[in-house]
Amino acid sequence: MTQQDYMSGFGNEFSSEDPRCPGSLPEGQNNPQVCPYGLYAEQLSGSAFTCPRPANKRSWLYRILPSVKHKPFTSVPCGDLTENWNEVEPDPNQLRWLPFTIPKTTEKKVDFVAGLHTLCGAGDAKSRNGIGVHVYTCNTSMVDRCFNNSDGDFLIVPQQGEILITTEFGKMMVEPNEICVIQQGMRFSVDVFGETRGYILEVYGAHFELPDLGPIGANGLANPRDFLCPVAWYEDRKVPTGYTVINKYQGKLFACQQDFSPFNVVAWHGNYTPYKYNLKNFMVINCVAFDHADPSIFTVLTAKSTRPGVAIADFVIFPPRWGVADHTFRPPYYHRNCMSEFMGLIKGHYEAKEEGFQPGGASLHSIMTPHGPDVDCFEKNSTAELKPQRVAEGTMAFMFESSFSMAVTKWGLHTCQKLDKNYYQCWEPLRSHFNPNWKPGKQ
Repeated sequence: MTQQDYMSGFGNEFSSEDPRCPGSLPEGQNNPQVCPYGLYAEQLSGSAFTCPRPANKRSWLYRILPSVKHKPFTSVPCGDLTENWNEVEPDPNQLRWLPFTIPKTTEKKVDFVAGLHTLCGAGDAKSRNGIGVHVYTCNTSMVDRCFNNSDGDFLIVPQQGEILITTEFGKMMVEPNEICVIQQGMRFSVDVFGETRGYILEVYGAHFELPDLGPIGANGLANPRDFLCPVAWYEDRKVPTGYTVINKYQGKLFACQQDFSPFNVVAWHGNYTPYKYNLKNFMVINCVAFDHADPSIFTVLTAKSTRPGVAIADFVIFPPRWGVADHTFRPPYYHRNCMSEFMGLIKGHYEAKEEGFQPGGASLHSIMTPHGPDVDCFEKNSTAELKPQRVAEGTMAFMFESSFSMAVTKWGLHTCQKLDKNYYQCWEPLRSHFNPNWKPGKQ
């Protein structure tokens, strides 16, 4: 797919018609008595009708058949997808996972939905306040079935293998080092092209937005023009054997049958859309004098809570950049945080832990759990020559940071069998450098 297959901008008022049906968008109104081409008008609301205009999200879809035409939903097994945060006892330790196993095609065919595994989370979809962190490991495309999340938004981070996402709004090809957001209620299907793995940040009750820039000014970090949303594409396809719509609702999975493809939207307009973003376009801001800046300067997207300055979740990246700070320990500092920090690695080596933290793996440093550079990183960077140097070249690590105290699931602690029980040992060799006879020198 090329740049011409998308429209650029973040939260814009977009409009799109499949070129096979010119004039399919009604002129001058949303809901005419008879729509062009005999289509049905359907509104998808992502916010309350009465939300202030800057926060009001909705799109109008003009489709061959409305989404209400389906058989009743029935409960289906959830697999390793859960919202039960009390499966196991709390664990405040530093946690690290080795790369999560991708099932072999020769052993078992697993699509995106069947390959969803919940790792940790907190809150409640019923009260619309919370977060879930999932991984997906799959090897086959979804055939005659789609997924929609009635609980919240999915921020998807591919790590291995590109994914082709077909949505009601059109198609998006999303590769490793790109992300995409599928907002609440949007139906989508995922095609894969081999063994595929990635991470998902789910938020209930809020949508992702660009962080405020404050004194940074009008430009920087993730610029709005670099976000891409799909253009209209439809298929008028009957499925006599049954098309399955899988609905995540109140933390459970339900499925219904219909005899046609849900991707039958000929035209649409609005500001509530799926979108994607290439992380290479992030305009990095960093310290150019001294000290290590807080990682909030690397925030790509935020889902705000009702408390000013406190996020339900932030999506933060650690991209390639220059390190130039003088008389400074340049890697991340030792830290205890009132926020939960979940990290993943798309590629390369994370600067604070070059060994052990691997692409396709993860770590969780829970609220007030100490964390920081391992002994090798500390010793090397305490004596390194402080010349300008490239940091994280060929690497992309990211963080889901949340104000929620996240619980780890049974799958995360036990079933996946990827928990690194020796993680704590990377700090064991740290030794005291305290010298009571030290005297201030000339600075």
